[in-house]
Amino acid sequence: AAAEAAFRQAARELSALRAAGADRLAAAVACELAPLRLERARLEVALEPLADAAWGSEGAERVSFRIATNPGQPPGPLAKIASGGELARIMLALEVVLARLDPTPTLVFDEIDAGIGGATADAVGERLARLGRDRQVLVVTHAPQVAARADRHLLVRKRFEAGSARVEIEELGPAGRRQELARMLAGAEITEAARAAAQSLLELAGRG
Repeated sequence: AAAEAAFRQAARELSALRAAGADRLAAAVACELAPLRLERARLEVALEPLADAAWGSEGAERVSFRIATNPGQPPGPLAKIASGGELARIMLALEVVLARLDPTPTLVFDEIDAGIGGATADAVGERLARLGRDRQVLVVTHAPQVAARADRHLLVRKRFEAGSARVEIEELGPAGRRQELARMLAGAEITEAARAAAQSLLELAGRG
């Protein structure tokens, strides 16, 4: 009985701290969502009470993330509501907010730029670069604004030979990087204007 009473007291204290932390986390993430073209999204950190039999060392509730991506919609489970691109950007916002607390040494983002471009892609690239100051960040991207902010640029090619696929990876030097960014900007025909734009992106990102 004494052990149960002590547990209940500790669980109540943890729940109160979690409730306060949940509000601060949601507010901080909201500030990061607008530049990522998710200004209409609303993230909630929900605390779901557990049945007594499920209580344990992590307390008496389960923490879950809920999201409403459009005004007027009720928040639902993050994994079910957000699309792949939205989910990647929401996770990026969370990582930026929690960067000093998360010990994960390597983060991988795949197609985080899906469906975005221009200023939004640049905002994504800036946040990825910020994360990369303290840990290794690997990004698969088709956005030149994102690629220009990387410390290192690896070009991935897929070739088909004798009925099989072969993947090649090449680390690009300064000239190759400028050329690849120009190709990402212009497509098949790379013009001098595209090369100049690529150089401008690199300089703005501090990589020129």
